[in-house]
Amino acid sequence: MMALSDLTVRQARAARKTYNLPDTDGLGLVVTPTGGKSWHLRYYWLGKQKRISLGNYPEVSLREARTLRDDARALLAKGINPHIDRKQKRHAVKLASDYTFKAVFDTWVERRRKELKEGRNSTLSQILRIFDKDVLPTLGKTSIYDIRRPQLLGVLARIEERRAFTTAEKVRTWLGQLFRYALVIVEGLEVNPASDLDVVAAPKPPVAHNPFLHLHELPAFLQKLRRYDARDVQTQLGIRLLILTGVRTGELRLATPDQFDLDRGLWIIPPQIVKQLQDEMRKAGKRPQDVPPYIVPLSIQAIEIVRYLLEEMRPAQRHLLTHRSELKKRISENTLNGALKRMGYADQLTGHGIRDTISTALNEIGYPKIWVDAQLSHSDPNKVSSAYNHAKYVEPRRRMMQDWADRLDLLEQGQVEAASAHLTIRIDGVPVMADEEAAVPTVMGTAAAAVPPVVATPIVVTPNTSGVTFQRLSPVPPPPMPAPEPEVLAIQREREEMLAIYESPSSLPVPLFAKLAGKSKDQINRELKAGKLLSISLGNRGQRVPDWQLRPLKHKLAQVLIKQCPEADSWALYRMLTQPHPDLGDRAAIDVVTPTNLGAIVRAIAHGHQREDAPEAELPKSTPEPVRQSVRRLVYSAAMCEVV
Repeated sequence: MMALSDLTVRQARAARKTYNLPDTDGLGLVVTPTGGKSWHLRYYWLGKQKRISLGNYPEVSLREARTLRDDARALLAKGINPHIDRKQKRHAVKLASDYTFKAVFDTWVERRRKELKEGRNSTLSQILRIFDKDVLPTLGKTSIYDIRRPQLLGVLARIEERRAFTTAEKVRTWLGQLFRYALVIVEGLEVNPASDLDVVAAPKPPVAHNPFLHLHELPAFLQKLRRYDARDVQTQLGIRLLILTGVRTGELRLATPDQFDLDRGLWIIPPQIVKQLQDEMRKAGKRPQDVPPYIVPLSIQAIEIVRYLLEEMRPAQRHLLTHRSELKKRISENTLNGALKRMGYADQLTGHGIRDTISTALNEIGYPKIWVDAQLSHSDPNKVSSAYNHAKYVEPRRRMMQDWADRLDLLEQGQVEAASAHLTIRIDGVPVMADEEAAVPTVMGTAAAAVPPVVATPIVVTPNTSGVTFQRLSPVPPPPMPAPEPEVLAIQREREEMLAIYESPSSLPVPLFAKLAGKSKDQINRELKAGKLLSISLGNRGQRVPDWQLRPLKHKLAQVLIKQCPEADSWALYRMLTQPHPDLGDRAAIDVVTPTNLGAIVRAIAHGHQREDAPEAELPKSTPEPVRQSVRRLVYSAAMCEVV
């Protein structure tokens, strides 16, 4: 069989039917009635003739077609079907485009959402934030099949260059988890390039733990805390509640009213809120109802704080400590640490460092470590035990935390030696010498007396604080003192009294008084102007005439008083006539006047006011100025009265 030439291939013309121009070793050029030309290879596989297309002419030249033929025959020689090999390669190309690193990452994240909780600082949010910043810009569009270990090391090296060693460690872990997941779901992926990346990891610098305070540093801190911004009582009490309980800042921020049983003195924190219990549930595949809650016994001081905060809650508020501007939200995660910085404890104490302060102090004082770990909800290092320490030793911990709260009060009062006293530890069943028994003091103050005794516990602990005068301090601000009555109220009361007299039925408008007196309005006005009638006025409301002047004798009494006190104002004269007087048997002048005692009554009124109107210097210094002014008017009015 003669081999084809380029000229033959180029000059091949269409015919009524499809025909084949054979070349060597099974290669042939197929020409269709429409003039299309394509290369085909005939070969035998498992005793049957097969055919595979190698491309169209002129896109694939004769030389290129022969090369493709030789490649296919080489596969046959290795026992590989060229047709199947081509399908696999095309499928691999499709997979490479489908399984980019970003696509696999998104699938992996969706799976992690089922086991990780959402939140601003949660593991899930960290994964998304760090990968968006450090990993996806470099690897996102790369096929998962094409990623090799040097590329991953390059990503990690850039993170380590900025000394973010903790972030680099997390990325190594997450990359290992992602590629383990990819090995299962990505077809044809056989190698995990993220394995053993830690072998070449840059060494981390020494860990800087959360700063905390020692016992002797607490007096100054507690005193500063009590003086903290009075406008932000919530933050002050939040920090104090941390140091009285030892809970995490996140657990305090998520505290809601339903978690507190103040009758029993307990704070019951659901397991899904506690960081340690979240890890336990995720690792063990347990549900929240399968794990006991974190039980925090409360001291008397802590109960007082919680009760105060609950009473201060507003209707829209959901959490014990609420956001300053949005009541439905909890306080910011930076609120408590920001307050500590403003108190001057930047780089000296953090919200989480308070837990280290408590742990260090209680262990130094001598409390059993297992009680301290249970109070702080630390993980139980004994993996054999399936019990959860955070739900155990509640009554012993109650006694311990009440003692701790009382020691804090001693520290705030400067009694450092008494507050630092070590516990006396006695093991039940072991005899104690008589002098040793006498040396064991009672529990500090009265705090422990209110706490139930420790039951079924082989160790009894007693603080060595004998001879200490202990005063428990209230952690909440005192109720506000009632504000002193402002002077303006005295003026207001006097004004109201005058208005009530002016508008009373006994104070008649001039026209009505004239009608009842059988006179004209003009006559009454002339009498008023001449000082023959007493009238009262208030602002621009017009004159009113007391109706008792319709009685001749009382009218006469008013005329005499007006004549004897020409400089007195009408309101002073009105009070002199209508107010009870001690010389008149505590009765008013207009009620006791008779034709025979009129002169005596006038003398009594005038002299009575002269006795009452002592010099202003004799008035108490606290006497409001409006009262002083009234006294001055009465003194002046009495002085103007020349009693005959």
